[in-house]
Amino acid sequence: MKKLMQGNEAIARGAWEAGVTVACAYPGTPSSEILSEMARYGEVYAEWSPNEKVALEVAAGAAYTGARALACMKHVGMNVASDAFMTISYTGVKGGLVIVIADDPGAYSSQNEQDSRNWARFAKVPMLEPADAQECKDYTKMAFEISERFETPVLIRGTTRICHGSSAVTVGNRTEIPASLVLDKGEIARHVMVPTFVRARRRMIEERMKNIEAYADTFSCNTVELNDRSMGIITSGAAYMHAKEVLPHFSYLKLGMVWPLPKEIISRFCRNVRKVAVVEELDPVLETEIRALGYEVCRGKNVFPAMFELSPRIIKDALSEPETPSVHRRVREDVQDLPVRPPSLCAGCSHRALFYALKEAGLFVFGDIGCYTLASGPPLKALHANLCMGAGVSLAYGAGKALGAEGLGKICAVLGDSTFLHGGVAAVMDTVYNKGYATTIILDNRTTGMTGLQEHPGTGFTARGDVTSSVDYEALVRALGVKHVRKVDPYNVAETLDVIKEEVNRDESSVIIMENGPCMLHRREKRQFPYARYAVDQDTCRGCKVCLGIGCPALSWVEGAGKTKEGRGRKGVAVIDGNRCPGCGLCAQVCTFQAICPEKG
Repeated sequence: MKKLMQGNEAIARGAWEAGVTVACAYPGTPSSEILSEMARYGEVYAEWSPNEKVALEVAAGAAYTGARALACMKHVGMNVASDAFMTISYTGVKGGLVIVIADDPGAYSSQNEQDSRNWARFAKVPMLEPADAQECKDYTKMAFEISERFETPVLIRGTTRICHGSSAVTVGNRTEIPASLVLDKGEIARHVMVPTFVRARRRMIEERMKNIEAYADTFSCNTVELNDRSMGIITSGAAYMHAKEVLPHFSYLKLGMVWPLPKEIISRFCRNVRKVAVVEELDPVLETEIRALGYEVCRGKNVFPAMFELSPRIIKDALSEPETPSVHRRVREDVQDLPVRPPSLCAGCSHRALFYALKEAGLFVFGDIGCYTLASGPPLKALHANLCMGAGVSLAYGAGKALGAEGLGKICAVLGDSTFLHGGVAAVMDTVYNKGYATTIILDNRTTGMTGLQEHPGTGFTARGDVTSSVDYEALVRALGVKHVRKVDPYNVAETLDVIKEEVNRDESSVIIMENGPCMLHRREKRQFPYARYAVDQDTCRGCKVCLGIGCPALSWVEGAGKTKEGRGRKGVAVIDGNRCPGCGLCAQVCTFQAICPEKG
């Protein structure tokens, strides 16, 4: 039977068909849908973990027993999980352990670009890279077989285009893998990575890699297509699909296993074509290895960009035109003529009210990863730095240490509830322990917002929707040593501003929890506002545009809209779209002339 599936959905299907019993993840675009899909299968225990490191460790623990387990994350999440990952390569696994890493070429939803193929080389483990949804399913199943055959974790590299693209997938049934789920107490030398045992396992890794390299030359998904031999293209993943679309007549070596490389297959292919081109996103991983084998690459990163996504047009131009690095200037030119539509916080979002208050307070705001990064754009421009999950707190603490008394009343840190639990707890603990004075503002919107409303340990629900315990943020930060903890309704701008000014002027750590502001798109919790919507009194509006400074998408401006009721001329008036206004009342609070009121009737 065939079904239309997104790549992430197909990965989940492949894991289910392979007999996976444990699946763990922390949400991160473009990987988030994998775990959401896994949670639909009753035979699989699926969890949203507090962060990627924990997710991988839980999955590894299951694999140690002989069960098949899956861990999923985006590329920057692998940075968090790498501490565990690099050592799991040494310990190996009994049951299959597959780690899906979703890269984001073009940085559409990420703070950087990374090529996760480098992790496979770094940790000396195999990596597969599918090119469509069918391969996403098939490669996932193969990855578990490879993992168990060589007792190694196996990586699968997805990219935004593959993870979120859809195609027809032939689905099968689940295969229950009979496994003796046993933890062997006699394997201390394998599972306890102290230096004496590490040295022995290091030798094991080299032997294992030799065996996997030999296997790569027999791997059925490393395929050769000999057509026009004037040009042979070595490629993988989405780059293969783009190249085939525009240049189907050339010869291709499509690599399903991108590490280790099948050296014999590559050698045979290179001998059978006159010129070799390597098409890959992002880093020259394949190209470097092919050159090291002694083969000349006529077209590689000398003409293909080493940043952003490739496209059929970029590939066609680079392989059709005379060799020139000018193709670097054509990166993403396909979208240059499209109208600009910058993202913004949703109408009624509780974050908007907070950042308006922070802007009014004139603070330098250290932010974090989440919806609130949108407050960095106009008109708010109220978030001034962000680095990675949980770093906002540490950055603010470090800045405070450097500024000393000069920094009092000038800085704060902001992070969401999910991000706080992911990477912020230790940072708050560090700030308190080392006597910092940074104020941390926790935005409790009751979900993991930007990645699609996933649950986390503070929501009170599991990935399956089962009721469970929820973190009490006030109790937690007090346990960390924070003495000054305030709770504020973010929609009350005046109170929020007063509390912020008071707390940032303390010479010790404090925490402000913004509560009662669930995400406007939340499935379960909805903020009930006193009024359904607001409207602008056209006669009272003076056209000062102060309300436009909050950046609400329900507010717009109409040029040259007549005169006030006193007969004074004006350049225009503000208008509220009643279909988009949720009635939060923020615009009414900031209006200088009380021209915004609850809509009559």
